[in-house]
Amino acid sequence: MSSNIDLSQLSDSNDLENGKLLTAFQRKILLQNLQSNLQSKYRRRIEVMLLADQGKSQTQICKTLGCSYHMARYWIGVAKAGLAHKWQEQPIGRPKSVNEQYLERLKELVSHSPREYGYPFQCWTAQWLSKHLGNEFGIEITDRHLNRLLKQMGLSTRQRHDSPKQEPDKTQDSRIAISDLQQLLSEHSLQWLLNFINTN
Repeated sequence: MSSNIDLSQLSDSNDLENGKLLTAFQRKILLQNLQSNLQSKYRRRIEVMLLADQGKSQTQICKTLGCSYHMARYWIGVAKAGLAHKWQEQPIGRPKSVNEQYLERLKELVSHSPREYGYPFQCWTAQWLSKHLGNEFGIEITDRHLNRLLKQMGLSTRQRHDSPKQEPDKTQDSRIAISDLQQLLSEHSLQWLLNFINTN
């Protein structure tokens, strides 16, 4: 990574009031923060937004700062969205990782109904498991990652259809075989045809 760029490169614009992405106030605050003793990654976020505000392309910014395209694209997007003031809200480094305690709690939750935890629904979804565990542990993971964890543990939020079969006399009345349906349709078709003929 290259060293920090000179502040004059960012504030030497002919007219600081007319940037491409930032308001004059946002620009002023970001420049003030650059003058403080910041960690290099926080500093780079601000530099990306200020350079983008000057009209520099993503490629130019990456070359100047020695940062990744992903980082530049993300913080340019933040500036475009008018959220430059959130430069320090996203923590640096890896998020809290899933630990053994988290996995044990996940197993416990999946093996019980959500109703036991005060939810109105009967089956867990990855989204609700993620929210519930996020509240308990402060670890936020995506639904996809949570499903991956469940799969690794041999678990799922989906209802199993291989549960013990009910007694035959209870299920016989509730099942309709295709052959029964075809017979039923042909009987009703015949009935309908006879009614049609009789009314004419």
